[in-house]
Amino acid sequence: MRAQLGSGEVTLRRVRESDAATLYDVVVESLDHLRPWMAWVADGYSVAAAKEFVSGSQEDWEQGNAYNYAIFVQGRMAGVAGLMARIGPGGLEIGYWLHPAFVGRGVATRTASLLAAEAFRTGVQRVEIVTDVANLRSAAIPKRLGFVEVERRSPPQEPITPGEDGVDIVWRLTPDRA
Repeated sequence: MRAQLGSGEVTLRRVRESDAATLYDVVVESLDHLRPWMAWVADGYSVAAAKEFVSGSQEDWEQGNAYNYAIFVQGRMAGVAGLMARIGPGGLEIGYWLHPAFVGRGVATRTASLLAAEAFRTGVQRVEIVTDVANLRSAAIPKRLGFVEVERRSPPQEPITPGEDGVDIVWRLTPDRA
């Protein structure tokens, strides 16, 4: 994977150790926006958690487990996105979150598009995005990019965040549809 993707208004750059303080600030400013959907902020967020994330991101990148990118809009960190090797051979899952100031501006769509293109450039055969059925904003992104709904999963447990219904939609894109 390349360490930087995109140009112009939206740029993705590999998460670095030096990003921890800025990442912490962006997450804390976004807590109310993220809490309904992201279990990792349910009990707040700490500087230690930010440091652990960036440190883990370095290890994941080197081991090929995940490729996490800081999202920048006109030079300002707007969130984080990544490609995660957790859907089996030949596939990567895209995940993303944004600071609320950048929602509704096409940033997440551009981010997912850059990540899918990079995955396919490296030979990946499928890219997936998983959204909760209640998260209509997040689900609009794969729809816009031509992803196809391939599955709905109902876990046996209750939803893990306040905004979720507990039914996940799996969206898939293949190189021939990209």
